[in-house]
Amino acid sequence: MSPDRGQSRSGELIRAGFTNTARAEQLLGELGLGDVLADHDLVAALGRTADPDQALLGLLRLREEMDATHRSEMDSTTAQDEAFRTRLLAVLGSSTALTDHLVRHPEQWRDVGNARRRDAAELAATLLGEVAARGEATAYDALRVAYRRQVLQIAALDLTEDSVEQMPATGEALADLAGAALETALRIAQDEHEGADQCRLAIIGMGKTGGHELNYISDVDVVFVAEPAEGVDEDTALAMATALATSTMRACSAATAEGSLWQVDAALRPEGKNGPLVRTVDSHRTYYERWAKTWEFQALLKARPVAGDPELGAAYIDAVSPFVWQASTRDNFVEDVQAMRRRVEDNVPAAEADRQLKLGPGGLRDIEFSVQLLQLVHGRTDDRIRYRGTLAALDALSRRGYVGRADAHELDSAYRLLRVLEHRIQLSRMRRTHLMPTSEDDLRRLGRGMGLRTDPADSVTRLWRQKAREVRRLHERLFYRPLLSAVARLSDDDARLTPTDARERLSALGFRDPAGAIQHIQALTVGVSRRASMQRTLLPVMLQWFASEADPDAGLLAFRRISEALGTSPWYLKQLREGSSAQQLAKVLASSRYVAAMLERAPASVAMLDDPDALRPRSRAAVQATMRSAARRHADPEHAVQAVRAVRRTELIRIATADLVGDLELDEVELGLTDIMASTMQTVLEIAIAKVARQSHRALVTRMAVIGMGRFGGREVGYSSDADVMFVHDPEPDASEQEAQEQALAVVTELRRLLQLSGPDPALTVDADLRPEGKGGPLVRSLGSYRAYYDRWSEGWEAQALLRATPVAGDEALGQEFLELINPLRWPEGGLSQAAIRQIRTLKARMEAERIPRGGDRKTHFKLGHGGLSDVEWTVQLMQLEHAARVPGLRHPGTMTPLRKAAEAGLISEENAEILREAWVLATRLRNASVLWRGRPVDSLPSDLRDGDGIGRILGLEAGSGPVLHDDYRRAARRARSVVDECLYGTPPRDNGTDNA
Repeated sequence: MSPDRGQSRSGELIRAGFTNTARAEQLLGELGLGDVLADHDLVAALGRTADPDQALLGLLRLREEMDATHRSEMDSTTAQDEAFRTRLLAVLGSSTALTDHLVRHPEQWRDVGNARRRDAAELAATLLGEVAARGEATAYDALRVAYRRQVLQIAALDLTEDSVEQMPATGEALADLAGAALETALRIAQDEHEGADQCRLAIIGMGKTGGHELNYISDVDVVFVAEPAEGVDEDTALAMATALATSTMRACSAATAEGSLWQVDAALRPEGKNGPLVRTVDSHRTYYERWAKTWEFQALLKARPVAGDPELGAAYIDAVSPFVWQASTRDNFVEDVQAMRRRVEDNVPAAEADRQLKLGPGGLRDIEFSVQLLQLVHGRTDDRIRYRGTLAALDALSRRGYVGRADAHELDSAYRLLRVLEHRIQLSRMRRTHLMPTSEDDLRRLGRGMGLRTDPADSVTRLWRQKAREVRRLHERLFYRPLLSAVARLSDDDARLTPTDARERLSALGFRDPAGAIQHIQALTVGVSRRASMQRTLLPVMLQWFASEADPDAGLLAFRRISEALGTSPWYLKQLREGSSAQQLAKVLASSRYVAAMLERAPASVAMLDDPDALRPRSRAAVQATMRSAARRHADPEHAVQAVRAVRRTELIRIATADLVGDLELDEVELGLTDIMASTMQTVLEIAIAKVARQSHRALVTRMAVIGMGRFGGREVGYSSDADVMFVHDPEPDASEQEAQEQALAVVTELRRLLQLSGPDPALTVDADLRPEGKGGPLVRSLGSYRAYYDRWSEGWEAQALLRATPVAGDEALGQEFLELINPLRWPEGGLSQAAIRQIRTLKARMEAERIPRGGDRKTHFKLGHGGLSDVEWTVQLMQLEHAARVPGLRHPGTMTPLRKAAEAGLISEENAEILREAWVLATRLRNASVLWRGRPVDSLPSDLRDGDGIGRILGLEAGSGPVLHDDYRRAARRARSVVDECLYGTPPRDNGTDNA
């Protein structure tokens, strides 16, 4: 061969798609087809395959296994029949597994040319006939050879027709073939078992088998149903049916010299793998009436008799179908469906998530799930959408107006393409997989098999990712856009839901007041304004976000109010359209009445959601500066305080929103809330001092300070915390005691009045009951009065209360002087006497007995219950009173820091300290989450499951975790109480294990 001709041939092979041109030339020479088929025609035909190198090698291997007569006949047919040549090479170039099958059974080469689609009955008859005429082969081997003979024909058509267009026909053919294989396997099983006629047995196809949309290689999901033959008792019949079902499964899945077909999976039966393999129709009906879960009814959508007794199969379908179409009326329907979705997604290994065609984001399951959910919602009243197959159901949903025609068309196209990709990947080696390949050769083969000739590996990857993005976007529109069209009376390709349909869909989404939701949607979207147009675009996505939270009704209502308040504000519409804040806003509004109420009163605060840096607690200095600036704009004290409280509300929104979206730790929340409370106290104190000075016509003759007590002093403020304080003043040297006391009292009285003014923001209650003599004592004292009181009259409980005393507002020097006064009292040298310890224990026991509200449960009360906040705090405080004089680390006004220091000093075991920490943190988080959820203080675990669900979700639990929340808290509290009994009350330790509550 001349160099020019060699270069020409090499170039021709490269253009045809060969990667090893030297080997290709060698194999072409070995074929020796030049007498019947020109090389360039063969090369051109090979170039149309997914892998020309693989196709050429397969053709050579096949010819080598034939005798001279068959080889000559096939060569002649290959040369003269272009359709046969195209089919044969397509199979050889796409599937090494089918090539291996042809090499083992070269007599089946004619089946490629004679390929045609057969219905289920013909397929069953064909397989039964070939197994009956098997000769020396075993029944199992004959079934496998006959089955792959049909797969060969299905693939030959699939690979040479418009695969995307013919995808439904391919899936239907594979499902019918699986049914025929099951029918044949059942006959084999009946031949194996004497007395097989004691029962009637039907095999129900589930999943893709039942839906007539099977893959090349997939587990075949089935359910077995049986009835006794006439005159046979049920137990005997079921025992025989179970034996037949087991043998049928083995006939398909057992590995033989011819391999296996696929696994038969009966896990979708009642009770799953733990339930009996075979049941009667009545037994199935009873199970679905009493015990079945929502996902089981969704699985039944695709149930179809595929083998065995046809009348029994029909009876099964008649018995279970009514349950399917009532599933959407069940309690917790939405929660169950959401939980099922999460389980599916969570079970995808992390390493596979972004390669998944089936289960990953934008995968086949997104489409199937959405279609099935729409069927469950609307199929209850509309039997014209009750189809098993995904595409047939999608078409029906579109024709009936539940899905817009454009959306249905795009989803149909995406589903077909993704399924064809899945088919091509599986067909290559006939292995069960739903993962996009990673090797360059496999991607190149896949791309060429999809008809992509330019850079096929990259092209097929881009095509897949583009479709996945479309599916994810369309998933959002599929369920929500027609709903919006119906409610807002919009045109959506002339597809429209009725008002009843819209209410049903909203109810299925989890809206408890569908009629109210419809009104809100109408108010937001009706009209021709820019705002209405924007909301029509945005709401399909927003509704999905609302529906994924615990209270979608409240979220939608709050969103409507905020949107109406902001009107056509350009920044708001732009933020919703372009920013990521819309999803955060939906989450916050549908999960927290506390934040929603504040945002409704201060809608402009929505702007901070668009700035990640804005959702961080600001420093006390920054908050106080903003409050002072706001107050200075108003001469009237009441108006000034209203401005201060507006700043406070904004800061509360900032922290609560960051808390809800998961950006803050508990200590950050507590410190942020403490700084807001202290800044408010400081600024309003300044306003009150200025007013009293004006009224007195002279400056104050005394210094003043506010001492934080309780959680305020401990810098552990929660969303529902009061401002526990004491007030102290110190007259100037030349001032009269009486005038100083009168001025100080006037300031404190005005401070409390201003803070108690009615307003739109959450109330800030000032509680001074921890002052000397409690409610009966003076509201404010001089420093000297405090000194005299503590020297003469102080009781043990007051020393304990002072452990958390911290200056929070007013004169800083006076605050420090007050601390110097009380330090010896709260950190006594030599610790406590036994009498003092007994007094503390007695007081704690009396408080437990008297202060829990009537009807309250000591096991669930966050503050006063067993193992609650008070239990932990009193235990820590007792250790502080006893040991702080010699252990400096205990001299801290909080709870967790002294607890940690006590463990480090050996005052409590690390294990017990951790038990107390866990209980205190959980109770604190639950208390905060309860306020966020309900919008008001909550002292106990909720008894209402919906409240439990909402609170649990704020804490990061899955939907429907209310019972888990109860169990977790009661377990933690019980363990903590055991430690409290030991460390506070001195009782012997009990088991701190994690047994059930």
